[in-house]
Amino acid sequence: MWSHVYDPLGNALLSTLVSAIPILVLLGGLGIFHIKAHIAALLGLVASLLVAIAVYGMPSDLAMSATLYGAANGLLPIGWIILNVIFLYQLTERKGEFTILRESITGITNDRRLQLLLIAFCFGAFFEGAGGFGTPVAVTGAMLIGLGFSPLAASGLSLIANTAPVAYGALGTPITTLAKVTGLDVMQISAMVGRQLPFFSLIVPFWLMCAFCGFKNTIKIWPAVLVAGLAFALPQFLVSNYMGPELVDVIASVSSMAALAMFLKVWHPAEIWTSTNGTASYSSNGEKRANHGYTRSQVVRAWLPWLILSVMVFLWGTPSFKKALDGLFFMQIEWPGLHNLVQKMPPVVSEPHLEAAVYKLNLLSATGTGILLASIISAFVIGYRPLEIVKVFGQTLWSLRYSLITIVAMLALGYLTRYSGVDITLGLAFAHTGVFYPFFGTLLGWLGVALTGSDTASNVLFGGLQKTTAERLGLSPILMTSANTSGGVMGKMIDAQSIVVASTATKLYGQEGDILRYVFFHSIALACLVGLLVTAMAYVPPLTTLVLWP
Repeated sequence: MWSHVYDPLGNALLSTLVSAIPILVLLGGLGIFHIKAHIAALLGLVASLLVAIAVYGMPSDLAMSATLYGAANGLLPIGWIILNVIFLYQLTERKGEFTILRESITGITNDRRLQLLLIAFCFGAFFEGAGGFGTPVAVTGAMLIGLGFSPLAASGLSLIANTAPVAYGALGTPITTLAKVTGLDVMQISAMVGRQLPFFSLIVPFWLMCAFCGFKNTIKIWPAVLVAGLAFALPQFLVSNYMGPELVDVIASVSSMAALAMFLKVWHPAEIWTSTNGTASYSSNGEKRANHGYTRSQVVRAWLPWLILSVMVFLWGTPSFKKALDGLFFMQIEWPGLHNLVQKMPPVVSEPHLEAAVYKLNLLSATGTGILLASIISAFVIGYRPLEIVKVFGQTLWSLRYSLITIVAMLALGYLTRYSGVDITLGLAFAHTGVFYPFFGTLLGWLGVALTGSDTASNVLFGGLQKTTAERLGLSPILMTSANTSGGVMGKMIDAQSIVVASTATKLYGQEGDILRYVFFHSIALACLVGLLVTAMAYVPPLTTLVLWP
């Protein structure tokens, strides 16, 4: 057994600087030196191994086992989801169905700003709520490419849009996990997050539009943006406070899609924005909708694969269905050389705690399997023969080889920093900020997601630290543990895993650094706004009543 040491150099500042080396290598390679993502990820992993073994004293066999454990989690579920989403996209694109789908969207609106709002924010939130794990970015990125958006815009805008729903993603998994880790009541956490994020469910659609076309052009469509945001924020607040975390995103996203579609039947902008690269380009709006020229049956056939995908993702996300599939095939593997061999130490936890490492081999109930089945069904519906399906799958797998290597390396790095305690050293630096802790504690959640690529993983990593620090400072543990997940959602757009998903979906291979630079300011700015809100909820009446309100 090996116990964590959070200040291996005997100097908190030096230890913190050294703990940041793997992240600096990874992000520096992507954002500054323009190194290809799979190479940058491997370099970051090597740096992480050196820091864990040489500085933190982690036994080399434990370090290698943690690396392999992370790599396995990179393949399943993350890599498996991405592979099958892109497979579905390739199937529809090669038969021309995606072209019909793209042009049929003009039946709702032919304004590119509103198409972006409908797909990236509303539709993406549904996939986040039902499946999570990169599904929304993969789907919406591919759809935006099909609509003519540039690969960089499609990637960056999909990442920005996929923020407000993340805390309740995958049927509330981040919230329920946070409750288990901290021992706090799940409904209290769900309600508190539901009093923080609705503010940003209103802000993010406007922010998304401004990032795409600028403030002046956003104001011209403000009624539609407000409708989409309000129709998401109100159900998000009500469901999270009075029903629980599981169906928050699903109900809110469906509400937002329906409200926006109905609103666009009676309202349309004075001028139609026709550009997909963010430059001002208008045409006169002589009619509300464009005539795309396809029959209803053609449009239905083009949309059918994505409707099948929606049903499958939602079905695979329901606990009862997952349990039934797990009954057919499910293995829990106590990861050799790692399970219960690493001990997390105070002040991160109140008393020494053994870290479990259990790999869930749930191939049948994995979300990616549901997507694969949706892809196969859709392939037959749109006219593929069995050998053609196999051929397209093989070509998709080959085209994603570097992306899958990147994801495996990213997850290996993330798990290694977690089990070595390297990322906790970074977290403890935030915990020493005293009265400013509500702000910096929120940024700790942002850091956790940026490091791990998952709001759930960030809650596992820092949930206990948030609770312990809040109690020590006389703050509400519910407020600060909730701030961990609310702040974390803004880190989702810059985590390396999400960036690779986006680059894969939009075929922007080798340009992950461009995507990172595109979204970084938006990520840190929105995270700081969440931190300011949490600080106000901690200290400033009447927002403090949101903390005390039952």
